[in-house]
Amino acid sequence: MPRLMSTLAIAGLLRAARPSIEAALGAPIEVDLAPTRALEARIRAGERADAAVLTAEAIAALGAEGVLDSATARPLAHSRVGLAVKAGAPHPDISSVDALRRLLLAVPTLCYSRAGASGIFFADLIERLGIAAEVNAKAIVIPQGFTAERLVSGEAAIAFQQVSELIEVTGIEVVGPLPEGANTLAVFSGAAFAGSATGRALLDALAAACTPEALRAKGLDAP
Repeated sequence: MPRLMSTLAIAGLLRAARPSIEAALGAPIEVDLAPTRALEARIRAGERADAAVLTAEAIAALGAEGVLDSATARPLAHSRVGLAVKAGAPHPDISSVDALRRLLLAVPTLCYSRAGASGIFFADLIERLGIAAEVNAKAIVIPQGFTAERLVSGEAAIAFQQVSELIEVTGIEVVGPLPEGANTLAVFSGAAFAGSATGRALLDALAAACTPEALRAKGLDAP
């Protein structure tokens, strides 16, 4: 069974595209979803699959190490970090960096992920804004998973993650991407594992499913 190790950022896309990918391969696939940093650590510890979808930086690094086949590497999706609230809650102002900073200081609780690309970026952002201590004192920092689930449970008032991950949780509303100057464009790429007999075919089928329309429907953009 072809096996894909993939970032959570394209979880929704994979769920929708799985039937077409499996039809193209003529076989069911196994999908292992986790944050890039967690997958990178497992791969470096010796775990293998047929293909991987990670940040472009992680794909390049693992390709340089010979773990992934660099010749198969290709960008699949662009993503931005967004903010969400529980469905029905007021939408806060995030139209500027100053507005976002005021919100972060005023909000009673918030949630972000430690291991994902969005969480790594967010931790750096609050450091740059000079409010890391204040924000982390009231933050729920989850090791991995969907931060917006903490909105539904009532544990957090706002949640940060890739927009494509936020929209996978029902019962929430995405306020929007973070403003320019307080956001980043994440590039998610795929590559086959070196020596895999089916990795390239799996990657080809996934890339074919990443149409601009399919990506937009899941909060992503075409590279």
